[in-house]
Amino acid sequence: MGWSPDFSEKASSGKLSIGVIGLGYVGLPTAIGFHDAGFEVWGVDISQRTIDMILRGQNPTGDPDVNDIIPVPGSDRWNITSSIEEAVPKCDVILVTVPTPVTDDLKPDLSYVQKAGISVFENLVPKSRTIVVLESTVYPGVTANTWHPEIEALGLEIGVDVEIAYCPERFNPGDAAHGVRSVARVIGCSNPTIGESLVHLYSRLTSEDVRYVGKLEVAEAAKVIENVQRDINIALVNELARIFPELDVDVEDVLSAAATKWNFHRYTPGVGVGGHCIPVDPYYMIQRAADVGVPAELISAARTVNRTMPLHVAGIINDILYKAGVPLGSGKVLFLGWSYKAEVGDPRETPAEPLALALHNKSVHVTAWDPHLNTEDFPSTVECLQDINSAEGFDLVVLVTAHQDCLSIDWNQLVHKMRNPIVYDGRRVLDLEHLESLGWQAHAVGRPL
Repeated sequence: MGWSPDFSEKASSGKLSIGVIGLGYVGLPTAIGFHDAGFEVWGVDISQRTIDMILRGQNPTGDPDVNDIIPVPGSDRWNITSSIEEAVPKCDVILVTVPTPVTDDLKPDLSYVQKAGISVFENLVPKSRTIVVLESTVYPGVTANTWHPEIEALGLEIGVDVEIAYCPERFNPGDAAHGVRSVARVIGCSNPTIGESLVHLYSRLTSEDVRYVGKLEVAEAAKVIENVQRDINIALVNELARIFPELDVDVEDVLSAAATKWNFHRYTPGVGVGGHCIPVDPYYMIQRAADVGVPAELISAARTVNRTMPLHVAGIINDILYKAGVPLGSGKVLFLGWSYKAEVGDPRETPAEPLALALHNKSVHVTAWDPHLNTEDFPSTVECLQDINSAEGFDLVVLVTAHQDCLSIDWNQLVHKMRNPIVYDGRRVLDLEHLESLGWQAHAVGRPL
């Protein structure tokens, strides 16, 4: 078990046992990917519901790309359990893919990483040199600073009982072109021999580039700044979407004009930034910068812009309702889509929730329709519409999530069932001129009222 001089040869031939701790939207596709690559896989999750669904061949995540790829019950080399005690001793490599959220006061919550590490280390086979790899997003220094003390407290020794490394997940849920088996990977490890060995392992998982980049902190930093950069770029266009309408200019016209230059990178404004990475990871970098006494001013400013975008949009919608003569307290708004991302049935960290809350605080009643979600996925303050064809009596429709089903509804039918035929494109993907020809009063994020 664990690392041995022939590890790279075993990795290249698939003769290793891989454990995956945490079978969520990252862990489950990772486990499936290693299984498809020919490895023995042990998948572990503390949720019995998750375990039961996977054992039935059902998808417990919101990623539709996972629906048809879960190994059938009883598949060879496919072991799913809630017992970390059972799985860990049987594995050569253990991947930890647990959540790394932020707390209510926007501080990194590393409790899942710490608890998962302790559970793994407590069950290691002594002197096995089992390789434990953290894949969760963290700031530089977390893997070593969180796990080293736990390893020492248990009387274990790195290089004898265990090896630790960091290889951040990068795949994009809902994007079949950038799945687990088709994205480049980077590996950080203080021991170059282990790092290069893991290159052989991950090279069997993905068809793209895999490289050892040096110490743990390099790989940790690379992952977190990937999403920090996206947050900053999105914040720029969201801020422009606030400025240009006040100048009677549509931000989309400006961005399309600017995009004619070869080195302009085109982003699109929206009602807010959602998901498990972009709205979360910058806070990890902000915290680490604060720890070393360096202000992360640009990162913090970008986060503020994107975090407050739902409040800004709520104010615009409220103004539209007021100008339409909708009495205060009687406005009825329909959200098309609720999940944080198109074609993904995951309501966590969705900008729809703060947008709905802001409207609720303005006495606007919110109903939502999302064909990828169930009734229990919505907060109690939001009414769930089961059938879009039953929608009627609304004052305004907001496109929140660009699901294809939301884009392709019968707009001509719906316009005649509205109390006020107003639409607000929160993703800038609708043909506003066509909607206006059908009788809609069309508005959009970044478009002058």
